[in-house]
Amino acid sequence: MKYMLTKALLRILIAGFTAMVITVSLYAQNTGTVLIKGGTVITVTKGTLENTDVLVRDGKIAQIGKSIAAPANSTTIDATGMFVMPGIIDAHSHAALDAINEATSPVTSEVYTGEVLNPFEIGIYRALGGGVTTIHAMHGSANAIGGECETIKLRYGVKDANALRMEGAPRTIKFALGENPTRVHGGGSNILPRTRMGVEFVIREAFAKAKEYSAAWDKYNKDKTQKGFRGAPPAYSIRLETLSEILKGNIIIHCHSYRADEIYSILKICKEYGIKRIVFQHVNEGFKVAPELAEYGAMASVFADWWAYKFEVYYSTAYNAAILTRNGVVTSINSDDGELMRHLYHEAGKTQKYGNLSDEEALSLITINPAKQLGIESRVGSLEVGKEGDIAIFKGHPLSVYAIPMITIVDGIVRFDRQKDADDMRVMIDPKEPLDAVNIETNTDLSDNCMKDAEEVFYNLFELK
Repeated sequence: MKYMLTKALLRILIAGFTAMVITVSLYAQNTGTVLIKGGTVITVTKGTLENTDVLVRDGKIAQIGKSIAAPANSTTIDATGMFVMPGIIDAHSHAALDAINEATSPVTSEVYTGEVLNPFEIGIYRALGGGVTTIHAMHGSANAIGGECETIKLRYGVKDANALRMEGAPRTIKFALGENPTRVHGGGSNILPRTRMGVEFVIREAFAKAKEYSAAWDKYNKDKTQKGFRGAPPAYSIRLETLSEILKGNIIIHCHSYRADEIYSILKICKEYGIKRIVFQHVNEGFKVAPELAEYGAMASVFADWWAYKFEVYYSTAYNAAILTRNGVVTSINSDDGELMRHLYHEAGKTQKYGNLSDEEALSLITINPAKQLGIESRVGSLEVGKEGDIAIFKGHPLSVYAIPMITIVDGIVRFDRQKDADDMRVMIDPKEPLDAVNIETNTDLSDNCMKDAEEVFYNLFELK
């Protein structure tokens, strides 16, 4: 019996060791070694280098210079006549998510998009085809306070959703101001908030409750160390736990916003509660309060020239990004759209027509600046030794209307190659499914992509009344 138990235990140990080896080998495949030869290297932060090589070893940039020798077992890419730049970062995306709104309450900080990532979504590959390597997969804007978001690497081809996560990236959460929460909750369910001032109240009240919750737990943790203490802990709440982490500075707020009055109002609430880490999303009227945003240290992630798709977005300007930049606000240009995400380099280029930004300033809007907004600038966003090997290679300057993304590299692995990839790059294909490789949606609803899923619910309620 003792011998049989020993054999059984041995089998368990072997199985466990095998599983560990398989797991390690799977994750080891997420980095690679590649040498990019002879390109014009746009570092973004350290100038542009002509006829220069970039060596990525085991997923990290190991060397930038001339005549670098190729290591053993490496891939070599001839970039002669092409432009090599950091992988593009989209600070506002809903890719890799099948649903983005938990529209059942004005506050849903307990939910988390990272729990429902879909590695099979073909949109991930299409984004790679536009030079994008990192995205912020966000909750929608149906709620005054929505759910946590997830920063992911576009490691298309992996089948484990966890392999998409950018390990160690700071936590982020979605807030929303204006018409979206007021019509979903006030208009759709006849509860707070129905007005813009109601949105401000919901956010302030949530912070007040989180502050009380945190204080109660601090008191309990202190009291339970005292001899003879018999008290019970406060009731645990994931919702309030998350909000408490915002107050402690451990979660970055990304706030859907349009109007200047609301933007300024939220700045005052953040100041009241000592919250310093906030990025305003869309922020179409940010140009009106650019000095105030800069003074507070708030950041802005904007559209290049999208507005007037609903009433509260009628007043904007294509000079928004340039005005914010000139006022010292860390600014990025985002997509909020699966198609536009493939053309962010064109969107950045618009700031040279509308604002006369330099090449470096314009490219910063889609590289190092969104990296700062996501708290990952020490790892990605520029081509520097020690940073992660996320690189986009273009035929033609990336700010030219004639630019063509040719190769996209994530962690030293080629994830997109325009010349070598198959025509149909879906990871999971059902031969019986009547689905084209390209799916064009026709949407006549004049709203923003942050309202996906919530809009149908709202309009159904509205029609019933």
